Amino acid sequence: MATLLGLDIGTTAVKAGLFADDGRLLAIAGEEYRLGTPAPDRTELDPERYWEGTCAAVRRVVAAAAVEPGSIEAVAVSSQGETVIPVDPDGRAIGPAIVWLDNRAAAEARSLEARFGLDRIYDVTGIPSVVPTWTACKLLWWRTNDPDLFARTDRFLLVEDFILHRLTGRFVTDAGIQCTSMLFDIVERRWWPEMLDVVGIDERRLAEPMAPGEVAGRLTATAGEALGLAEGTLVIAAGMDQGAGAVGVGNVAPGIVSESTGGALTLQATVQSHGGDESRQTPVYIHSAPGRYLYCPVCPTGGMALTWFRDTLGLDEVERARREGRNAYDLLTERAASVPAGSDGLVMLPHLAGAFSPEYDPAARGVFYGFGLGHGQGHFVRAILEAVAFMLRRNIELLARAGAPAAEIHSHGGGARSPLWNQIKADVCGMDVITLQGEDAAVRGDAMLAGVAAGAFRDLDEAGRAMVTVQDRYRPDPTTHEAYEAAYRTYRDLFEALRPLFAVSAGQPTGSARKHDMNPSR
Repeated sequence: MATLLGLDIGTTAVKAGLFADDGRLLAIAGEEYRLGTPAPDRTELDPERYWEGTCAAVRRVVAAAAVEPGSIEAVAVSSQGETVIPVDPDGRAIGPAIVWLDNRAAAEARSLEARFGLDRIYDVTGIPSVVPTWTACKLLWWRTNDPDLFARTDRFLLVEDFILHRLTGRFVTDAGIQCTSMLFDIVERRWWPEMLDVVGIDERRLAEPMAPGEVAGRLTATAGEALGLAEGTLVIAAGMDQGAGAVGVGNVAPGIVSESTGGALTLQATVQSHGGDESRQTPVYIHSAPGRYLYCPVCPTGGMALTWFRDTLGLDEVERARREGRNAYDLLTERAASVPAGSDGLVMLPHLAGAFSPEYDPAARGVFYGFGLGHGQGHFVRAILEAVAFMLRRNIELLARAGAPAAEIHSHGGGARSPLWNQIKADVCGMDVITLQGEDAAVRGDAMLAGVAAGAFRDLDEAGRAMVTVQDRYRPDPTTHEAYEAAYRTYRDLFEALRPLFAVSAGQPTGSARKHDMNPSR
């Protein structure tokens, strides 16, 4: 039996999934690592932890699936974006990885925004704002604050590039992982010369770009020994985790919106080209599906709002869940299920860490509005579930205005485990919500790309038919329509009414929030 290996190098863990070439999941395994925070606004990791985690996860998944290493036809690699690693000519790290969460490059972000302007940056890179997250800002910080390391660095690699070099011995990258580096022209699909000049590097100090889904090389003998795999195995560059995740839920053509409610709420919509959003508000990525782009709105507090409630106001449920061997989230949503749609007038703004897509107001904060003596714990829980659904609808409307209307929503992530939440999303958005078997969308997408590259599938459509399986479909309930329309109007009006107060509380002049302020969460 031939098999396919998907490998996703995330922010805090590596995940590996092994699939049969007919699409069946055989095993999945992970290896975690802890990020370092050596100073305020700094987030780093020893790059060797990415490789050590990769080796451990791959060995574990091969053992769990009990397959022969020689049966693995191909391995495809996706990763987090923006995180950058300085390496020597042999690909050995000479400094820590500056992780995408790191915010030390604020001054450099302001400098690059002033130099190029937001409209120019968006048109070239698809990035709607300039924040310290982007790789270009981090490189400029290195050049300014650690010129010796900057000068000694032979190449600056993203995490996928670093792992691809360890696997193949080649310095290669792909357009899907570079699209948020702010170094890459997503229209011309090449490095952006003007940005490279300002940052102070040339193309030779970066990896060689290719398209997502292309063969990056073959596994070297050294890498095969470290991983427990066969020398010569095909290695595929699979793009960013967002693009691979969209592939993994079957979102490879226009007409589908996928959403993941984990800690953050993220959306993905496949589009044919960059330039459809005249407002320049919607982040545009290069899709892992060939020749396509991906709209990727991000809201930093999605399921995190429910986690906050559980950990502060749901401690009785946490203790009961511990005693009974249950899940505290299930106990809380059971209470919410007894509350009618609209939460009897209680509305929440879920912006516990600022409002991002589509409002872009970092000063915004969470709010419960409209509660009285008749409201209980279940009302507050349901209001949170409804608030995230309202935020989802706001972004679906944004995507429609940008030329990416949805016919249905493919839902994954931890929130998709809740039937109540899925039904609320369907009712609020007025379209079917589809959940899928298996939760690790990026790993599945990697394996699908590996299967196409190895010839197991003709294309991603065939791979999707084999590997993307519907678990449940939630259809809108027309009896809730009126209650949700009224609550949704209150949600929108409440945010606009409170926006001036958010600015004052943050010490900003009224109206100072900029429409392009956003910061990704992964």
